[in-house]
Amino acid sequence: MKTLENSETPMRILHILNDVTVLGNGIVNTAVDLAIEQARQGHVVAIASAGGGYEPLLEELGVSHFKLDQSRSVPNMMRALLLFRRHLRQFRPDVVHAHMRTGLLLAWGWSLVYRFPLIAHLHNVRERESTLMGLADRVIAVSHSVAATMSTKGIQRKKLRVALNRTLGTPRLPRMESVRPAVIARPSIVTVAGMYHNKGIAELISAFEIAAERCTGAQLYLVGDGPDRRVFEEQARSSKWSKQIHFEGFQAIPQAYMMSADVFVLASRRESFGLVLIEAREAGCAIIASRTDGTAEALDEGRAGLLVPPENVPALADALCRLLGDDHERRMWQQRAMQGVEAFRVEVMAAEVLAVYCELVRPDAIVKVALPDREASAISTQSE
Repeated sequence: MKTLENSETPMRILHILNDVTVLGNGIVNTAVDLAIEQARQGHVVAIASAGGGYEPLLEELGVSHFKLDQSRSVPNMMRALLLFRRHLRQFRPDVVHAHMRTGLLLAWGWSLVYRFPLIAHLHNVRERESTLMGLADRVIAVSHSVAATMSTKGIQRKKLRVALNRTLGTPRLPRMESVRPAVIARPSIVTVAGMYHNKGIAELISAFEIAAERCTGAQLYLVGDGPDRRVFEEQARSSKWSKQIHFEGFQAIPQAYMMSADVFVLASRRESFGLVLIEAREAGCAIIASRTDGTAEALDEGRAGLLVPPENVPALADALCRLLGDDHERRMWQQRAMQGVEAFRVEVMAAEVLAVYCELVRPDAIVKVALPDREASAISTQSE
């Protein structure tokens, strides 16, 4: 793998996103992980955002942070436009990497003036405005499914590249051996997700009600917070199994629940990739996930976890009962989850992203992307 230990010239990389808050946002987590790893490899890295709880970690690990409030009002956006120009002049990036639409538009305007390469990172595929990311010189999709979808929505194929969310080994997360498992009742079903309808929480509660009839003592733990939580709490209160449904709220170390889970579930109605699935794999969970967008890629096309149709309560309930009711099969899926998970280490993602940068900045370079336990592949970064 090419890092700055054996590269002559570091790149100056500026990431732009809305904030760096510690609230379980997968976009923020991926961007923070990538920036930290790039700095570790010797690049000069900065993030422009409104700030948040990750600022001390970024500073500690060598990533600069520039304040940039991108709140969507006309006066504020004018201020942000001028402030971002100041950051550009001070930092002088070789490449600007935008992770959200507002930042992409800010950066795109100045890219026309200062002619820096602009990278867009496409994390969400279902929002109508996602096609705006196609304004960038290159568009990185977090899964092959996302790339295929966006190519049908108008983003040019020649701009699209894929870099799966690979963030294991990041210092943002605790080492698994240092995590103390949560004390929860068993048999346990755990999900770690924002409390949003598109995360399939309602379907999971309904499926649990069916499974609880057949699996004595089963418990459901919902780890996460969000605007729709009250709706789901009301749904749970109306259930005859309400005492076995637990809302745990946001947890800074959700891996503690994963380590205690008999079954981990991600029942999303849509999910561009599902970074939490990789964390559940590292924790050795038996996993059930809805087959939507990039979740199959996070689970090695079903080799590392059971895939069920999205919004299909009977299918999800059957999968829950299948794993809760068969210790041998559950242990088998726990083992399968961990097989090959090392391929999702953060340094692999950083190398894939570096290859995209080099297409625009250093077109004669060749970046080695080393996948653990696989033959290293040389990715030519010459433009198509």
